[in-house]
Amino acid sequence: MIYLDYAATAPLDGEVLEAMLPYLKANFGNPDSVHAAGRAAAHAVGEARARVAQVLGVNPLEVYFTSGGTEADNWAVRCLAAGRAALSSVEHAAVLEGAKLREGGFVRIPATKGGLITAEAVRVALTPDTGLVCVMAANNETGTVQPLKEISAVCGERGAVLFSDCVQASLLDLKEIAKLCGAIALSGHKINAPKGTGALVVKKGVKISPMIAGGEQERGLRGGTLNVAGIVGFAVALEKAQRDRQKNAAHVKALRDLFEEKVKSAFGDCVTADGEDRIPSISHLTFQNAPDALLAKLDLHGLCVSGGAACSSHSALPSHVMLAMGKSEREAKRGVRFSFGKETTEEEVLKAVAILIECIP
Repeated sequence: MIYLDYAATAPLDGEVLEAMLPYLKANFGNPDSVHAAGRAAAHAVGEARARVAQVLGVNPLEVYFTSGGTEADNWAVRCLAAGRAALSSVEHAAVLEGAKLREGGFVRIPATKGGLITAEAVRVALTPDTGLVCVMAANNETGTVQPLKEISAVCGERGAVLFSDCVQASLLDLKEIAKLCGAIALSGHKINAPKGTGALVVKKGVKISPMIAGGEQERGLRGGTLNVAGIVGFAVALEKAQRDRQKNAAHVKALRDLFEEKVKSAFGDCVTADGEDRIPSISHLTFQNAPDALLAKLDLHGLCVSGGAACSSHSALPSHVMLAMGKSEREAKRGVRFSFGKETTEEEVLKAVAILIECIP
C-alpha cells in the first residue's frame, strides 16, 4: 500500500503514543473527580493545556479541548460573537454546514480561480451587522494559504472577530496565525495525534457561548468528560509538529515537486495543479482524461488518495471548493488530492506516478 492521503489523517506518532499510555491504563482517573486519581488526571490535562498554549503563544485559559476539528469548527461558527457571519466559499464542510445553524445567518465570500480569499473580497462581504469572519489558514483540498494578515486588518477595522480553521496548517507558524485571529481550530489526527482530539482557541475578550451543555468542564463552556490520554497526546504532537515544521516542510516539498514534475511530464496539458500559494504537503490535480471511478482504480492498485475532503469522499457531488474556484462540474469531479507526510518516501512517490500512468489513458 502506498499512502498519499495525509491531509485525511496521519499515523499515530510513537512518541505521542508513549506519552498517552500511562493515562490509558494506570492513571485512568476522571479529571473532575476530587480524589487522588482524579487530581493526577487533572494535573496531566493542565500540563497539556499549558504546553499547547506555549506553542501557540496564548494564555492556557484560552485553550478549550474538543473532540476534533469538526467540533471546534461548529462551536466557532455557531457560537462565536453575535450577528451575521461571513464565510469563505472554500471552507471545510464543518464550517459551511455548521453556519446553517447560526442564529445570525451568514454570507459566503467568493474565491479567486486560485482559491484565494482576498482582503478586498472580505471587505465587500462585511456589513454593519457582521460579527464573525471565517477564513481557513490553509485549504484542505488545494492547500492554498490564505492572506490572514491582510484579512485580519480588515476585520479589525470593522470590529468583526476573525476565526480560522487551522486543521491543515501545521506546516505554517501557528503562533503567528494565532496572533492574527480571535479564534482558531486545531485537529489532532492530522498531526500524528489520535483521532478524536483537537482544540478551539478563543482569545480573551472574544465572546463565545456553549454548544455542548453538560457539566462544568472547560470552564463551563464544553460539557463532557475530558479525553485525558488524547489531550496529552495532542499536546505532544502539536509541540513536535511546530518544532519540526521547517524540516518536515522541506521534506514534503521536495517530494511533492518531484511528484508534480513526473506527473506533468507524463500527462502534459491534460493535467493541471489546482490552487496557488500552497502549503507544501498537498497536490490537487485535475486530470482531463480521468476515467470514471478513478479513485477506486487507484485503490485497487494500492494507492490511497482522495478526491477532495475525506469526509466528502463518498459523495457523488462535485467538490464545492473546485466549483468556488470556477471549475465546471465535470472538472470538479476529476480532481484528485495527493498529500504527503513526514513518513512519505521518494520510492512511494515514484510508484504512485507509475500507478497513475497505468490507470489514466
